[in-house]
Amino acid sequence: MAEMAVKQRDAFLGAARIGMLSMLTAAGAPAAVPIWYEWDGERARMFTARDAAKVARIRRDGRVCLTVAEPTGVPEAWVSIEGRAWIEEGTGFALAKRLAPRYYAPEKAARTLVEWGRTAEEWVTVVVEPTRIRSSAPE
Repeated sequence: MAEMAVKQRDAFLGAARIGMLSMLTAAGAPAAVPIWYEWDGERARMFTARDAAKVARIRRDGRVCLTVAEPTGVPEAWVSIEGRAWIEEGTGFALAKRLAPRYYAPEKAARTLVEWGRTAEEWVTVVVEPTRIRSSAPE
């Protein structure tokens, strides 16, 4: 398997795919959740509710891994971003507004954002600063 070139990796991460965010529980066990994400070429960002279990896990131990992969049935390709995460207040709903149209059809995105907007102040952003990025390009 060949590593993706940076430009190829950024294009791969720029497509609408579901990531798997892995964190550590209080007992030290791994926990993974599917999640929408945004990649800007340097950091990954995800939004979630302030009271979500993933927020508590990241506040306790910021070591995470975000993995994004092609689904079964297409040539294998994936990116794994290991790094340190932190919680950013006040930016979660803005990120949700950017991501909803990427992951949902326009009508569903609009309806969902109206609903989420009612609790906009409760959304936070999970920011991941990579310490290592691994990838596999399709052959």
